[in-house]
This record gives sequence, structure tokens and C-alpha cells, in this order.
Amino acid sequence: MRANATDAHHRVACPMRRILVDVPFLFYIRAMTRSDRYVAPDQRKGRGALSRDSGRYEPFRRVDEADGWDIPEDAPVLRTHVTEQRPRSLINHVQSPDLSFDRTINPYRGCEHGCIYCFARPSHAWLGLSPGLDFETRLVARPDAAQVLDRELRAKRYRVAPIAIGTNTDPYQPIERDREIMRDCLKVLHAFRHPVMIATKGTLIERDIDILSEMAANNLVRVGITITTLDASLNRRMEPRVPSPARRLATIRRLADAGIPVRVMLSPIVPGLTDSEIEPILTAARDAGASAATWAMLRLPLEVAPLWEAWMEEHYPDRKARVMSKLREMHGGKVYDAAWFKRTRGAGVYAELIAQRFTKARKRLDLDRDLPALDCSAFRAPPRAGDQLSLF
Repeated sequence: MRANATDAHHRVACPMRRILVDVPFLFYIRAMTRSDRYVAPDQRKGRGALSRDSGRYEPFRRVDEADGWDIPEDAPVLRTHVTEQRPRSLINHVQSPDLSFDRTINPYRGCEHGCIYCFARPSHAWLGLSPGLDFETRLVARPDAAQVLDRELRAKRYRVAPIAIGTNTDPYQPIERDREIMRDCLKVLHAFRHPVMIATKGTLIERDIDILSEMAANNLVRVGITITTLDASLNRRMEPRVPSPARRLATIRRLADAGIPVRVMLSPIVPGLTDSEIEPILTAARDAGASAATWAMLRLPLEVAPLWEAWMEEHYPDRKARVMSKLREMHGGKVYDAAWFKRTRGAGVYAELIAQRFTKARKRLDLDRDLPALDCSAFRAPPRAGDQLSLF
């Protein structure tokens, strides 16, 4: 592979690459063809995005090219690489008026599930990585997350309120099976009797039913399971490493049977692609034991929009024009509008029609109940080894 694009960005920081300085500048800057931009299908098998274009902060792009040797060589398949980060803080405070929580934690950055529509993809640009394939294959784990969380919850200035997990990247993505960072964080929250809201597509959450059921008995947890489609083929293309819809419905049943409050989340609803499934998904989730339901429209912020359009062109070219037209209709002519209260639902006739359909179906299926508010009154710091015991 020949050094290209982003490598030029590191010339000063990497003296051993000084040879790059002597190469004409036009070597790096040239027109990007489709074959340049898109990674070969055999390389990205089981992945959602088609490319690994640089994020919005990078001035150059990386392009793979033959090294000039006349030797047949297959391009390597993209594997998942995990690096570790020791965070100084874990609780992220948010101030979004259209959210029901004000703090989150993320055990991982990036998500191996590879959902092509994921609105968290642009966060990888902060790492100097691609919101495309890098987001799915170059992950960051936080092995010390539980210890940092314990320290932050013990701080005298801390004031308890429900923590949301899974609002950015999924805490039950495949690498959690070996890392168990989410489980360690749950143990801390359980020990502190701290309320938590979990959103996931991962059936690995069943592993933690022992902890979750105890927390549920004290009104300290609620879970949301996302189901985007019941079509297994569409699911595999749009969410390549997410468990099947049927398997997620089984997870809803297992959580509900364990006494854990669980809601189904129709997110995102894709106009012209999955909008016909609102009623069937709600019915299936109700039958599986879900007690509430929410929805959100497809969101395409920043780099997600071109990634989505490329995916549509490859998998559903006949539907692309309709999908993009409906999105623009809901966002004042743009594919996305980040305005509060509009970013997740859109506006206009079509958005109102979807909202009405969802509301009527939810009411008919008795899924329009609000889950009980989580209990914040039981919060207390558990004693540590060596602490002086209280006399009262």
C-alpha cells in the first residue's frame, strides 16, 4: 500500500517519514473515484459503511493503492481492533431540552454493531478516525470505567439523577462479552443504589439479568430494546452485527419475565423503507412482554448523510430518491435539522402522519403507559474496606 492523504498530515510528527516531504504535493491531492472511496465488498464483509473517509477535521483522505510490485495479493479483510483508554472522568453531563435525562456514561467509543444510520458515527471524527468503517472496526474500550464511576459517585458534590447508558454507542456490543466493562459499571450502580436507564440492541444484556432484576425490584432500572425492522434481510444489511429481530424479541420476553421494565424503541423509522412496519413491530413487542414504546425518525447528522446515501445506492437504489425526498420534506429542504424537538421527529405532514400512526397503534396495544419514575431516594455510597462504620 502506498502512503497517501492522511499520512501527509503527520509528516512533522513522524520524522521517519521524511521521504514524504520530497514527493510532489500532487501525489496526495487528486480526484477521488468511486473505487478510491469505497472499500471492496470482500474487505468489509459484515460491516455497514462502504468507506473509511476521513472525518470533518482531517484535511486529507487516505486511499489504498497497489504498491507497484507485480505480485497478486488479496486485500486484507477489515478486522476489529480495540485500544484502551484510561478516562479521567466518565459521567458526561448533557443539556438537551428534548432528552429525559441529563447525564450519560459510555463504556466504549465506536460500535461494532455497524448500524449504517447511527447518529453517533460523527463522534469518531474527534479521534481523527473515520465515522465510516473506522467507527465499526477501530474501537476504544475503557477498562477502568467502573473504578472511575465509583470515584465520581462518591464525590461530595455529586447529586443523584438517573444515568443513561447506550445513548451514544451500545454497551452490549460484541466486545462486551469478553471485556465485561458494562457489567462492572452495573455492579457499581447496584452497590450505590443508583438509578439507570439502558438502551441497547444487544442480547448480551440477558447475561446481566441477575443484577438488573435486583435493581428492578427496587425501581432502579428500566431497559429499552431497539427494533428497527422485522425483516431479517434488511436487518442484516442495515445493522450487520446486531442480533436478529426475532432474537431481540426473545430478549424482551426474558427481561419482562425477570420483572425488569422494558420498552420497545422504534428507532429509527426510515421513510419509504421501514415506515410500513410500525404496527407489526409494536404488536410483536407487546406480545413479547414490552410495557411501553417510543419512536424516533432517521437522523443523518454530519458525516452520516453521505454514508447513508452511499449505502442506499448500493442496497436500495430504487428507493433512495423517495427516502431522501421524505427526509428533506421533514427538515425544511435539508436532509437533517439539528433543532431541538425536531431532530428526532421531523416536522410537516409526513412526520405528523407517522406520529399519529404510532400514537394510535401504541394506545390500541396498551403500550402508551409511562414507566414509573426511577427511585433516587435510596442512593448511598457503600462502605469501602477500611472505612469507619457509622454508629447510626
